[in-house]
Amino acid sequence: MKPKADRLLTGAFVASLFAASVAFCLSPAAPRFSELENRFLGQAPRLTWESLISKAFAGEAEAFVTDHFPLRTEWLKLKSTMEQLRLQQENNGIYRGRDGYLFEKFEQPAFDSLGAYADAVRDFAIDRPEADMTFLLAPSSIGLYPERLPWKAPFYPQTAVNEFVGERLGGEVDYLDGFDILRPHKSEPIYYRTDHHWTTLGAYYAYSAYAEKMGWKPLGRGEFREETVSDSFLGSFDTRGRFAGTKPEEIQAFLPKAPVVSEMYVADTDTFYSGLYDDSFLGKKDKYSYFLGGVHALSTIESRVDNADLDQLLIVKDSYAHSLIPFLTAHVSRIHVIDVRYYNGSIGGYLEEKGIRDVLFLFNTATFAENGEIAKLGR
Repeated sequence: MKPKADRLLTGAFVASLFAASVAFCLSPAAPRFSELENRFLGQAPRLTWESLISKAFAGEAEAFVTDHFPLRTEWLKLKSTMEQLRLQQENNGIYRGRDGYLFEKFEQPAFDSLGAYADAVRDFAIDRPEADMTFLLAPSSIGLYPERLPWKAPFYPQTAVNEFVGERLGGEVDYLDGFDILRPHKSEPIYYRTDHHWTTLGAYYAYSAYAEKMGWKPLGRGEFREETVSDSFLGSFDTRGRFAGTKPEEIQAFLPKAPVVSEMYVADTDTFYSGLYDDSFLGKKDKYSYFLGGVHALSTIESRVDNADLDQLLIVKDSYAHSLIPFLTAHVSRIHVIDVRYYNGSIGGYLEEKGIRDVLFLFNTATFAENGEIAKLGR
């Protein structure tokens, strides 16, 4: 009886492995970057003698399979449920903090890599002395509110990262440290509690700082209608952490009382949009994509602005820029937007082709610390 049972168990195990392998091979290709987890996913490894001997291939293959396993999101949800039953305050890299805040774990980055990323920005500016370039580095919520973390939760101070990047840029790029901009407004709702983005209010304060740096007069809050477009937002931290009892929060749009007419062209899909907000996302899980309709590799925004402060501006960014860009339409006639995570062309070539002389780099600290894609500036 026992040998028969062993054969059945062995057969079931082998069949499960075979079924998982088939499902993995038939699964649709996953994106390079997971907005849900706010990180790059492992990519298919390249088999070379060097990677095989150094064992790098094995590590990359393991990361690829882990990140693209079939029904991975459902497995993460199951894991989250089991962790909550154990009363843990951390799950899937998300801490459950005080005052209803969820935080993404932030560990000490590899400063050699971080320095190379900052050097890429600095060298890009050095090679184009005729252009006016600004780098705005915004902390994520864990950087501004470490006191709200669970007791003894480990974290690395993002202030050190921002200071390092500012020093590494060496004055070749005008540097705006997000801590200087946002710290005076720390008591205000400038970050979502359940998501990795800043709120529209946080983006407004960053816009004001950039406008002042450029010598423009930023619009005051009284010049906007602050409209709540959703009161049921549960962001990426909630999806990953899956903590019970998390309360939904609001998304607001700041709409100028003197409306600016804008049209957006998305090069990825060769599509034009009349406006910068996509209401269809308010009925979906990814409600933050209400701003600009989500992530695009390359888009341009044309605005009808009387006496514009600037004709053209290139923004090289991550998704923190999405809720800030609408503010800039009151000052700039044509905004070019490149997301380095997805754009595969020459950014320098694009700058020269369009005759652009002003550039804004806008990233949050956590994304930039892991963003090897910024090396594309060297192309």
